[in-house]
Amino acid sequence: MSDEIIRQARLSDAERILEIYAYYVTNTAISFEYDVPELAEFQKRMKATMEKYPYLVIEKDGILQGYAYAAPFHERAAYSRSCELSIYLAPESRKCGYGRKLYGELEKQLREGKARPSEILNLYACIAYTQREDEYLDNNSAGFHEHMGFGQVGYFHKCGYKFGRWYDMIWMEKMIGEHLDENV
Repeated sequence: MSDEIIRQARLSDAERILEIYAYYVTNTAISFEYDVPELAEFQKRMKATMEKYPYLVIEKDGILQGYAYAAPFHERAAYSRSCELSIYLAPESRKCGYGRKLYGELEKQLREGKARPSEILNLYACIAYTQREDEYLDNNSAGFHEHMGFGQVGYFHKCGYKFGRWYDMIWMEKMIGEHLDENV
């Protein structure tokens, strides 16, 4: 019997989380970063996110398999009911249901207002996309988000250049709350 848990990330998880993220920076066009951040920089990013938003990890048998977090959609006050989500799974942990579980818990916490001063109503995901799948990028992330109830709301053509080729980017959206005047 294996134990699988989802919990809030800790700064002490940063090394393993960065190891997972580094795979996507160095081997894929999923992240448009060229260089893997230093551990101290990555911890700084995590700390800033965790001050206001959930930052979750999933473990199986005590081994961190992936992570997901929410972040500001944009900094302006009017966007305070919206956030951007990100998710990364260890390469060997894909297609195991971890992404669905992480996003489900993240959405639940955002809907309930945990770790956030205001209720979140809109979720957004910025996703690398390609017209022609290659060894660096397929469109599985877009499919995953669609499966999770997101719909495409924006398309940017050839906006990311990595590995000597151009990639597109899409924005996907999911509304998780009712938009009432009382929400302000």
